[in-house]
Amino acid sequence: MFGISFGEILLISLVALLVLGPDRLPGAARTAGLWIGRLKRSFNSIKQDMERELGADEIRRQLHNENILSLERELKQGLDSLNPLAPNKPTESSPEVTTAALDPQAGVKPAEPAVEPAAQDTQAQPASANTTETPQPPRAP
Repeated sequence: MFGISFGEILLISLVALLVLGPDRLPGAARTAGLWIGRLKRSFNSIKQDMERELGADEIRRQLHNENILSLERELKQGLDSLNPLAPNKPTESSPEVTTAALDPQAGVKPAEPAVEPAAQDTQAQPASANTTETPQPPRAP
């Protein structure tokens, strides 16, 4: 944790034994252990409180953004209802656009059957000089 090697711990223990003596050394070690435990718990508690506050701030920010978006949608709907002459274009948040984005087949219309062109007038077609075909009379519709 602090980057202290085993040799350094052994040296600190030897100095503590010489300074405190064998009678008071166990009590001093116990007291030091209790203080170190309290410090660790305090730091962990502060860390958890900070993480909770950051999480709560993030949730508040998300709720605020969602509230703003819903107010914006309501405002657009209100403006659309006030102006009935405006074209009804789908917006990004409209259900039509959302459905089309999620299901690519939703916006595809079925193909319409091809309508046969009406009978063409033979006079409208240019006659070729090399053809020997006789012109057909126009068909009745």
